[in-house]
Amino acid sequence: MGPELPAALRAAVEALLEGASRKDLARRSAQVSNTYRGGGSSATAIVEDADATAYVLSRLPATYAAVAAALDEVRVAAPDFAPASLLDAGAGPGGASWAALEAWPRIAEARLLDASPVFLETARRLAAAGPAALAGAEMRRGDLTQPGEGWRAADLVVTSYALAEIPSERLEAAVRGLWAACAGVLVIVEPGTPAGTARVLAARELAMREGAMVLAPCAHQQACPLAAPDWCHFAQRLPRGRDHRLAKGADAPFEDEKHAYVALARPDVCRAAPAARVLSPPRAGKPGLEFRLCTPGGIERRFVARRDRAAYAAHRRLRWGDRVEDA
Repeated sequence: MGPELPAALRAAVEALLEGASRKDLARRSAQVSNTYRGGGSSATAIVEDADATAYVLSRLPATYAAVAAALDEVRVAAPDFAPASLLDAGAGPGGASWAALEAWPRIAEARLLDASPVFLETARRLAAAGPAALAGAEMRRGDLTQPGEGWRAADLVVTSYALAEIPSERLEAAVRGLWAACAGVLVIVEPGTPAGTARVLAARELAMREGAMVLAPCAHQQACPLAAPDWCHFAQRLPRGRDHRLAKGADAPFEDEKHAYVALARPDVCRAAPAARVLSPPRAGKPGLEFRLCTPGGIERRFVARRDRAAYAAHRRLRWGDRVEDA
């Protein structure tokens, strides 16, 4: 099971929900989801405080879990990276900032940038319960396609579930601004759809033209070898609380957040040796295990026979998205 919200954030969410009608929040959650699925933006989905609260209840646990998973991969790929400053661009209610502070508690300065004043106010209320860097974070209203003062350099720049709201013709300006603001590592997380992966790959290509090195999830620095209709994405399982289930009209005590991501680094960030990655859920059968891997040499299919006990023992706990050091 994936990461839960930190205890302080859970308490802040509970305070945000205090006195709110769960029925109204469920209705608003459905409306927000329908707006986003229909291609709408936060400007139309998040109009008032109650909309942002509904988003926090229904979507924050999943977006937090996806970002936390991506940041965990950064820590493995660049174990000596120790950011002191953070820019959360397109921050929404600030879930990515919380995930960053969990990954690197020594971050001393945080800035949250978003076009929605409603989201920023919600982020401020939640951040007040967080570590000092969050409680004192600068909350700035800004457009991702128009870099300005809010884009001043930070060691770690994170943008999550934000590029989807940017018209394709303005994506390049946004990515160039993000990379220019990055002094160390840039992490981009998007929904795990073909369109989300396409945006991540476009951002990857643009940043690499500017000298970025790929930390994760890719095992190489070349163009993505996957061909349509396939696409690179992963799934992060996370627990659902009672209110979360009610807001989503769901019975299952967990959900799987499918996401696409890329972590890009300045050349002076020390990187671990590249490793292959499991690209889809492994298939277990009586003869053994089948894997599809992204390797430094391209896409590889690997079969591990059950009778090869040592290899089988080494591979049987691998899951979708895991690194494979021996490939």
